[in-house]
Amino acid sequence: MKALVLAGGTGSRLRPMTHTSAKQLLPLANRPVLFHVLDTIADAGLTEVGIVVGGTGAQIRAAVGDGSRFGLKVTYLCQERPLGLAHAVMVAANFLDSEPFLLYLGDNYLSGGIEKQVRRFEEDTSVSRLLAAQVSRPERFGLVHLGEDGRIMSVQEKPARPTTDLALVGVYLFSARIHCAVTRIAPSARGELEITDAIRLMLEEGDHFEVSRVTGAWKDTGDVEDILDANRMAVAEVPTVICGDVDESSRIVGPVSLGEGAVVRRSRIVGPAVVGANTRITDSYVGPFTSIASEAELEQAGVEDSVILEHASIRGVRNVRRSLVGRGAKVNMIPVSPSGHRMVIGDESEVELGA
Repeated sequence: MKALVLAGGTGSRLRPMTHTSAKQLLPLANRPVLFHVLDTIADAGLTEVGIVVGGTGAQIRAAVGDGSRFGLKVTYLCQERPLGLAHAVMVAANFLDSEPFLLYLGDNYLSGGIEKQVRRFEEDTSVSRLLAAQVSRPERFGLVHLGEDGRIMSVQEKPARPTTDLALVGVYLFSARIHCAVTRIAPSARGELEITDAIRLMLEEGDHFEVSRVTGAWKDTGDVEDILDANRMAVAEVPTVICGDVDESSRIVGPVSLGEGAVVRRSRIVGPAVVGANTRITDSYVGPFTSIASEAELEQAGVEDSVILEHASIRGVRNVRRSLVGRGAKVNMIPVSPSGHRMVIGDESEVELGA
């Protein structure tokens, strides 16, 4: 059985970060979201993966390569315009060869793996399988309605007035019947071929589906808040590994991963936290649920519950919380006194803040 990973789309809700980077390459615990997806697929025992790419295809190809580092064989499939999940399935028809397959959205973070669901699907590929989870903002998702017996009553795509909070997780196991269904649906009001419309058609024609509720951590990383929430989930799962240089005046508290060549001087790091290779932290505080990528620098800074990308620097700012700081960005203090700071800063940016 093959897997199909969707890694196209513009990531408009993640701008300015996605002006310079594919949304699937934004990091969780210092690893791109897409890498977590590919790890999950490999752990489930699948080896052949098609990755559907769009305008950021060159970045995806450069990051993933041929897939061998994940134990996978990767084929790239071009979707010229983001016309919906069902359209992406049509684009991949020749690769999938009209067989049952796993569909995985490349911007979804899911802990706990999918091996159990894959094994059950392989035992009977005539029954499609959907993963679902309760969400706080159901209007943002495809939704599934279940009856008292647990069977699917209906599915909806981002309804304005949701009648359920059970969302479809971006992981699907489809029988071969999906290939016929996606060719027989019309574009939605959004101008896209919706996978929920294909599922609805299959249900109407008597196809069988089973729904598994996700109990572990799951996040669709569609906007900045989602990235920060997913980073919390990913950082919490990273084991303690101290490979850098920590002086006697510094303290490491709780689970912290400190990369090769990292230098910590007169600072305090409270985990769970991840600090990348060759990063320098001086006279600073790094709080829980923070990931700091390689070659970054903190000086007289305080950061908590944030994502700091490669080569970024923060100097003199001690109240950075729930922030996403892009590659090469600079955050500096100037002599004016704010009550606090919250930032979403694009790559190669520079920000000056009041002291």
